Amino acid sequence: MDRSNWTSPVAGFILLGLSAYPRLEKIFFVLILLMYLVILLGNGVLILVTILDSCLHTPMYFFLGNLSFLDICYTTSSVPLILDSFLTPKKTIPFSACAVQMFLSFAMGATECVLLGMMAFDRYVAICNPLRYPVVMSKAAYVPMAVSSWAAGSMTALVQTSLAMQLPFCGDNVINHFTCEILAVLKLACADISINVISMAVANVIFLGIPVLFILVSYVFIIATILRIPSAEGRKRAFSTCSAHLTVVVVFYGTILFMYGKPKSKDPLGADKQDVSDKLTSLFYGVVTPMLNPIIYSLRNKDVKAAVRNLVLRKHFIQ
Repeated sequence: MDRSNWTSPVAGFILLGLSAYPRLEKIFFVLILLMYLVILLGNGVLILVTILDSCLHTPMYFFLGNLSFLDICYTTSSVPLILDSFLTPKKTIPFSACAVQMFLSFAMGATECVLLGMMAFDRYVAICNPLRYPVVMSKAAYVPMAVSSWAAGSMTALVQTSLAMQLPFCGDNVINHFTCEILAVLKLACADISINVISMAVANVIFLGIPVLFILVSYVFIIATILRIPSAEGRKRAFSTCSAHLTVVVVFYGTILFMYGKPKSKDPLGADKQDVSDKLTSLFYGVVTPMLNPIIYSLRNKDVKAAVRNLVLRKHFIQ
């Protein structure tokens, strides 16, 4: 693009959201608010029980507490902005606030990918090498594993956000999304974004491809080990220790595959409906998965259910 057009950089962005559907905005405000409250309550309770119940002071529940805290951070980085956009006629966001929101959402998403891979390794050691589990998954091992997940996610988010925000934005400042989603922002840049595309492709391989491959390999060994257990009760007990994590992985990566793997509409007249569909899918991906995680772990894990029950009974007894 001609550099003469770069003379009026934007000071902020306008979030389009569902502004073309004002009735839907009110409905989705109530729906997303309720889901956000469930996320805060469910994940907050999981964090509490993993801290307060000494029976849950194990690597698996330490990772689970991290996952719950991550889900709260991920949704808090975007949901309040989305709720505000549903009620505010002028849906603007300053340039700096857009950068912060983009960084937080990208960092939380990348961290969750790595964290799920770490949790798969924990289950692999617990089932395939149970005698060595206390040594391999000692506190000196699992705490750095969690810290490295957060550090890696934050580092790649810093790189991607810095590259995106250094681009010149000189004309169109309307983001066709609910939040400062990085791909939607890159479309507005009036410069070559090939470096951004390449860096994001590399990040996707590292933070999506490698963890998925790691999880698949781990579960191949896990399933093979479980099938060699002679008793049906033993197989059931072994599988129950990793069923919740496996369900979360399927939900998390399944929704990502649905979002980015579905075919686009070839009908030009249906482009607007397709666009709204993509935005709503992205919106629900950002809140449904964090809402389901504590529900899945509560329903499929007797230790968590017992810890929650004890927490409620203890509070009731104190009162």
